[in-house]
Amino acid sequence: MDAVFKALADESRRTLLDVLYRDNGLSLGRLCQHLDMTRQAVTKHLAILEAANLVTTVRHGREKLHYLNPVPLQEIHARWIEKYERPRLKALGDLKRDLENDDKP
Repeated sequence: MDAVFKALADESRRTLLDVLYRDNGLSLGRLCQHLDMTRQAVTKHLAILEAANLVTTVRHGREKLHYLNPVPLQEIHARWIEKYERPRLKALGDLKRDLENDDKP
């Protein structure tokens, strides 16, 4: 998970993930259009995302297409977010039920 947090720490890498979320399977050239940096810089950011398993690639002819892999994000959600979210949702459900029961004569 450390590699995923490291990858997510940079705004440019988060932008690349957002772009792939909207339009998956893009070449390096297409990804470069969304960032104001050199191809080499975008390549380095993609390498970090690939090392974190957030991006996978598939060769299509001479092009290398990049795809978002949401599994590591789901793992972070399950471990770090969901367990804190569950008690709040239960509290909101309990509050709703209590308020609905107060309305009954």
